[in-house]
Amino acid sequence: MTAVADVDPLLEVRKLRTSFFTSDGVVHAVDNVSFSVRRGEAVALVGESGCGKSVTAMSIMRLVAVPGKITAGEVRFKGRDLVPLPEKQMRAVRGNDIAMVFQEPMTSLNPVFKIGAQVAEAIRIHRKVSKKEAWKLAGEMLDLVSIPDPVKRLDDYPHQLSGGMRQRVMIAMALSCDPELLIADEPTTALDVTIQAQIMELLASLQKRLGLAVLLITHDLGVVAEFCERVIVMYTGRVVEEAPVLDLFERPGHPYTRGLLKSLPSVVKEESAKRLPTIAGMVPSLTALPQGCKFNPRCPDVMEICYGREPALMQVGPAQTARCYLHGDAADPERS
Repeated sequence: MTAVADVDPLLEVRKLRTSFFTSDGVVHAVDNVSFSVRRGEAVALVGESGCGKSVTAMSIMRLVAVPGKITAGEVRFKGRDLVPLPEKQMRAVRGNDIAMVFQEPMTSLNPVFKIGAQVAEAIRIHRKVSKKEAWKLAGEMLDLVSIPDPVKRLDDYPHQLSGGMRQRVMIAMALSCDPELLIADEPTTALDVTIQAQIMELLASLQKRLGLAVLLITHDLGVVAEFCERVIVMYTGRVVEEAPVLDLFERPGHPYTRGLLKSLPSVVKEESAKRLPTIAGMVPSLTALPQGCKFNPRCPDVMEICYGREPALMQVGPAQTARCYLHGDAADPERS
């Protein structure tokens, strides 16, 4: 169940399950996940490390490596299910229709090739243009992402650029073939605070200018508040809450979401002097999940019912759902 019923969403993920076949058994890193992204919308996928948000992004792109595999569900882009597509057709979707920016640009950029050559190659993979035209377009893309002296920078190697500039190059490469959906996986994690703000401002301006839909993968709710319209909260591979940003911040419907919000640093002097609250315990291993609600070992509001069957996603507002027995006694039929 999703919080917003889209008539014609650009991306629609339906009951997606991505499993890893390990020596300890099969683990579902993404388990029965459903959500949608509308055209031109910025949606955040949030949660602690290990909650399944990055695997969800890689599943959408069909880039999950062995021993991982999509074992159930659909990933519909403009109505077409990407899961059964042959790899050749999926390669045409990547870059042209859906592009992705990763969290550490130095692992994505080749250190021995010039920036211009790498951006131009990304263009030529999807467009039938000459090397000269691709190089010219590469300069225009660097200009689009506000890199100073873009033509000069084409001759630089990745190590000659700052972390923020390298991330701008990655965004330029992602946008070089005019995709309709950009997936940004923790795009500011390795950057200092001032550069983080610049990158998010760049993404926001590009989204409005180009009419991009953006799926932002992050653990930073401060970034979400500034940039996104809607939030999907994940825990142990499941969606536990979905809501418009304002509703989520004003009335979080799941104890896990409340814990994430309470752990945000405050700029108010009296509040900042206090020790930051934390969520008790640790995210459980996917090979040893608790019975019932997966958050019950860490939940301050745990009840007897929470140890039985897993709760369903329940409507808690006009456009808000939460997977919590605080809002009723409905159990998830998928886990009966």
